Amino acid sequence: MRLTNTQIARFRDDGFLILPSLFSLGEVALLKAELPRLFAERRPENFREKGSDAVRTAMALHLRSEVYARLVRHPRLVEPARQLLGDDLYIQQVKVNAKAAFSGDVWQWHYDFATHHGEDGVPEPLALNLHVLLDEVNEFNGPIVFIRGSHRRGVAPATLDTETTSYPLWVVDDETVACLVAEGGLVAAKGPPGTVLIFGDTLVHGSSINMTPWPRTIFSLILNPVANALTRHKRPEHQHHRDLSPVAPLGDGCLLVPATG
Repeated sequence: MRLTNTQIARFRDDGFLILPSLFSLGEVALLKAELPRLFAERRPENFREKGSDAVRTAMALHLRSEVYARLVRHPRLVEPARQLLGDDLYIQQVKVNAKAAFSGDVWQWHYDFATHHGEDGVPEPLALNLHVLLDEVNEFNGPIVFIRGSHRRGVAPATLDTETTSYPLWVVDDETVACLVAEGGLVAAKGPPGTVLIFGDTLVHGSSINMTPWPRTIFSLILNPVANALTRHKRPEHQHHRDLSPVAPLGDGCLLVPATG
């Protein structure tokens, strides 16, 4: 799968792409079927909500599941990333972010490079987020909200928040967010299961709590150029992987028919 010139231009301008139904319902069902087992594991890779036992983030899934090991090499994710960043990309982070029905907590306003640079010593804001919606995401169940064009401001001031939620996050202050919203406006990243989101390392985004009966589960793969790799090992390996081997795409049918990869 390759992005069109129009899509690439939109990504450069807006800082993100929303590609509806890029994965089939059958592929999504296969991915979701793995989650109960993975979420049940009591291990550091599973972060649970501050006020409940519900999983907030489950990390390093490609090392815990053969299905997710194939997903991180899927050409519908890897090929667009290589178009935007070049061929030599390593798997920086793999996770599922879940907002359980009625209880999924907020993700504060942030951009990922603040963490990648501040915690891991990544030199430049080049890493790319590739998300797959595993549930229907609508305006009610805590969609990711992008500030359109906020990446064009570059690196905004950010501070480490270790109190608000169970996952420490480098966050952007309210005044900066207000200025960015006034300039670019807000876009809720909604879509049916199988929709793919692509966004860059300095795009400011966040999400509200999930007050609905509908879960909101999103897979996230971060790819980063090998030449831009981490320079510090402050965080555990499951939060920023140390294997800098360039990722190679499998065949397009690799999820449903692994032998074609």
